[in-house]
Amino acid sequence: MPGLLRGMARTAVVAGTATAVSNNVSRRQARRWSEQGQVQPGYMEPSQTVDPAPQADDSVAQLQQLAQLKDQGILTQEEFDAKKKQILGI
Repeated sequence: MPGLLRGMARTAVVAGTATAVSNNVSRRQARRWSEQGQVQPGYMEPSQTVDPAPQADDSVAQLQQLAQLKDQGILTQEEFDAKKKQILGI
């Protein structure tokens, strides 16, 4: 049972981090567009939409693997943080 709770907590942290990063990136890009006087791009036509889910799932899976390596003592906290930033693009 503690392993299940730990896994659920880890997933919640990873999902929360990903959401926070995504929101920050969106705000920063909107601010850049407004500073440059550009119009923000509108929505693409439905036939041109791309499903971003596989990339998000891949990032979450990579972060989960990193967390496991850190928990096992294979990675240090600094290595974990550096790789997490690289995966999240920050």
